[in-house]
Amino acid sequence: MRTLGGDQVDEAVASCLATLRTAVDRDWEEVKAGRVEWSCHAAAFHIAEDLIAYAANLAGRAQDAYVPFDFTLDDGTDNTDLLHVIETTGALLAATVRTTPRDVRAFHPYPFRSADREGFAAMGIAEVLLHTHDIAEGLGITYAPSEELTEAVLACIFPHVQPGPAAWPTLLWATGRGELPGRAPVTEWRWHNNLVVPAERLTLTGVRPGAARDLRLGGDGGLEWIDGGPYQGTREAAGMTVKAYEAGVLRPEFGLFALVRHDDGRAIGGIGFHGAPDEEGRVEIGYDLAEGARGQGYATEALRALSEWALAREDVSVLCAAIEPDNLASQRVVSRAGFTPASVAEERTAHKDHNAADGSLLLYVRRA
Repeated sequence: MRTLGGDQVDEAVASCLATLRTAVDRDWEEVKAGRVEWSCHAAAFHIAEDLIAYAANLAGRAQDAYVPFDFTLDDGTDNTDLLHVIETTGALLAATVRTTPRDVRAFHPYPFRSADREGFAAMGIAEVLLHTHDIAEGLGITYAPSEELTEAVLACIFPHVQPGPAAWPTLLWATGRGELPGRAPVTEWRWHNNLVVPAERLTLTGVRPGAARDLRLGGDGGLEWIDGGPYQGTREAAGMTVKAYEAGVLRPEFGLFALVRHDDGRAIGGIGFHGAPDEEGRVEIGYDLAEGARGQGYATEALRALSEWALAREDVSVLCAAIEPDNLASQRVVSRAGFTPASVAEERTAHKDHNAADGSLLLYVRRA
């Protein structure tokens, strides 16, 4: 599963141009673009408008809103020139993505008010693919982007959508543009950028399904790790993320986070949840560090930050951590992060409902 960057933005734009250039002699103003409420001309302009807006927000490091500027076409811009505008704005986004550091995030409203360079690349690609489809449908011409590119878009910004037999029909279904056997029609949808949770010396960075798959298979997940990382627990947690994604039950904010140090941008470990909260608001949390990062308070800092984020939510009331009896270091970590030993009743509940504890593990809890 590919990481999305400038080359993939270029690929998406090239597929758009190759398709729409076959119909530049048509009147795009008079033809409705597929299922959207725009003309084909308006949909094409919207592609360019989004590409330049994403490039501006990422390049300008916007934090609270879109960069305030207007984007208009000159009077008399014909279809050929409009495609040149799409080509140009696509090149600007691609260049911005290529030159933006991995840790930079900029404003996008949904759902956590920011996105990184891969998120902006994915959103730009999605706009290109989907609205090229709309225009092509309106004009009665054929369009289908590569399955590999579409699969990467789904895994990046639609991690809550279960993969289908083929990526392109799944993306069309997920955005209300098509049907998928066995699934109800989609009438409302949003894409889903990954969550980051700040801590004093670390950033807890949500791991997307594509990166999780790479970690599970022995790769680096697109991160620069310290020596000895990632530790086995992080790879196992990545496998849990992939399994949940493939089953269509992934709640990305309750998945895996990489612990990235501020001072050098290197990943030192992982932390995350064993699934979404249950009906009573209980959720299990786990973590590990590469050996070279242990004994410096990083685990406590990360656990405290993620716990505070989770317990501030209405759907979380109790966090659970199951620890081996001889792991005294981890017991000290959870204690410093505000966890206390669970009651006998809580241990029984965890063992019965969540498999979070059994006779060989100690259960600690932190309550809202």
